[in-house]
Amino acid sequence: MTHSASRRVRVRAPELTGKGGWLNTGGTGLTLADLRGRVVVLDFWTFCCINCLHVLDELRELEEKHRDTVVIIGVHSPKFVHEAEHQAVVDAVERYGVEHPVLDDPELATWKQYAVRAWPTLVVIDPEGYVVAQHAGEGHAHAIERLVQELETEHAAKGTLRRGDGPYVAPEPVATDLRFPGKALLLPSGNFLVSDTTRHQLVELAPDGESVVRRIGSGVRGFADGPADAAGFNEPQGLTLVDDGAAVVVADTVNHALRRLDLGTGEVTTLAGTGRQWWQGSPTSGPAREVDLSSPWDVAAFGGRIWIAMAGVHQLWAYDPADATVAVAAGTTNEGLVDGPVAEAWFAQPSGLAVSPAQDRLWVADSETSALRWVDLDGIVHTAVGTGLFDFGHRDGTSEQALLQHPLGVTALPDGSVAVSDTYNHALRRFDPATGEVTTLATDLREPSDAVVVGPDVVVVESARHRLTRLRLPEEAVRVESVAHRTQRAATEVAPGTLRLDVIFQAPAGQKLDTRYGPSTRLLVSSTPPELLLEGDGAGTDLSRAVRLNPSVTEGVLHVSAMAASCDDDPANEYPACHVHQQDWGVPLRLTDGGADRLPLVLAGMDEGDGEDEA
Repeated sequence: MTHSASRRVRVRAPELTGKGGWLNTGGTGLTLADLRGRVVVLDFWTFCCINCLHVLDELRELEEKHRDTVVIIGVHSPKFVHEAEHQAVVDAVERYGVEHPVLDDPELATWKQYAVRAWPTLVVIDPEGYVVAQHAGEGHAHAIERLVQELETEHAAKGTLRRGDGPYVAPEPVATDLRFPGKALLLPSGNFLVSDTTRHQLVELAPDGESVVRRIGSGVRGFADGPADAAGFNEPQGLTLVDDGAAVVVADTVNHALRRLDLGTGEVTTLAGTGRQWWQGSPTSGPAREVDLSSPWDVAAFGGRIWIAMAGVHQLWAYDPADATVAVAAGTTNEGLVDGPVAEAWFAQPSGLAVSPAQDRLWVADSETSALRWVDLDGIVHTAVGTGLFDFGHRDGTSEQALLQHPLGVTALPDGSVAVSDTYNHALRRFDPATGEVTTLATDLREPSDAVVVGPDVVVVESARHRLTRLRLPEEAVRVESVAHRTQRAATEVAPGTLRLDVIFQAPAGQKLDTRYGPSTRLLVSSTPPELLLEGDGAGTDLSRAVRLNPSVTEGVLHVSAMAASCDDDPANEYPACHVHQQDWGVPLRLTDGGADRLPLVLAGMDEGDGEDEA
């Protein structure tokens, strides 16, 4: 169902408020009145979320093309405690190249006003200050582009469109040798290779970890093979040695590619990926240069293949150098923490990989579940530390009770234990498989994202301090106060019994549901704990479903994954452009008499209960 421009559902937009204030505005606060006359796109994001980072990239073209009519406002809405720190948001805005104003909303005040339920969510406000569309998840840039064109035409005719420069003010650049480095590697020469993520380069440092030996990459966001000074990267992350130490495989994250650096010549070539992001329905195996990838974050050589932490689709993939192919190796694309055979396991934004000294385990830092996982040689996935998407903290002790907070890196230590770069706790932690104990090796790091062992020392990538930091591996662990957190999102109060789950999807203007190859929609429902759902879990093709909630379970999380495919609605076009819209929601529920009996989740469009049709 679509609305014409003249009969579009419109709801007056609530004011933009956030205790953290405004970034990228030169110190000026913004109100909706200041933005009247512009098309405003609110991007509700949080910097841990890979789907949010995908949307930042999707919006760049729209931002450039409609610079004089559209103002994009990032509304930073934290999931983790660390993300509520103002300086962490300042860092993230620079780290990810955000070139529009950002409202820091640590208490989710604006998130609640707009009834947002998922990261990322995009809300479009017309030049008169009315909400006209909401989109959850990624893949919506084309629909917003179409709506922006409609709104420009409509409001130019009404005299309510105001063109001109936007409120964005670029921050002052800072001079450091590294800028938000991601991962590091000890080279055979004793030098370090570091992914200088925000500068789109690799940097080779001398053994002191400070002196720059050479830079690889032009330093401009791009995707180009060639010599060291001309090659283009886009926010590179993971690194692993191959070819007996003669070359390095690079996870070129935002190019959705694997690259190869010849350490002798500095030449960069592409091993895998097309530069396009993988979507549901794309091939999951084949010739490596012909298969789309999705935000590869780390790489490790294990069992004769290069394993890839494919953060963008919550999976592990593997590149086989023998025949230059890639294929899914573990995970289903569902986001969560489920152990078992690789084909059935769930991951959540895996971001760090390491291989045990005995070559019998592939360790995985599974960031969104704040978990440490591993894959064994029999193809079974296990969890060492972590319980799921909503529990995190800094707590030592047995693996069952220990807590991490969004770890991005894992490092195998010589004794068979592992060091975890516990990124949002600003700590280096240790897990010992022999005892099942988690301890803290070091604190007062700043967003550590990786570490490498150098003799008796461990060298940590202190990402938000833009440096490598050398620590002596301590005999005694550091003692810290235990803290535990749950994601700070208000639970939705619902009535026990039957709950009507409605995923709202309206195909963008000029498009229709793509039913050429069967149903064009998919809905997957599950819960934590599983006992919350008496009926209605599992997969189906209808975007509405009645689920029955167990009255004896008073609190839980409803996991909903929805996908819809739409194509250009023009019979004359033999090859219509098609688009996939997808989103995963984790909705905390509290069962209470008098609670709601309907749960609407907006994938794209407007819930008709939200407002009135206005001429």
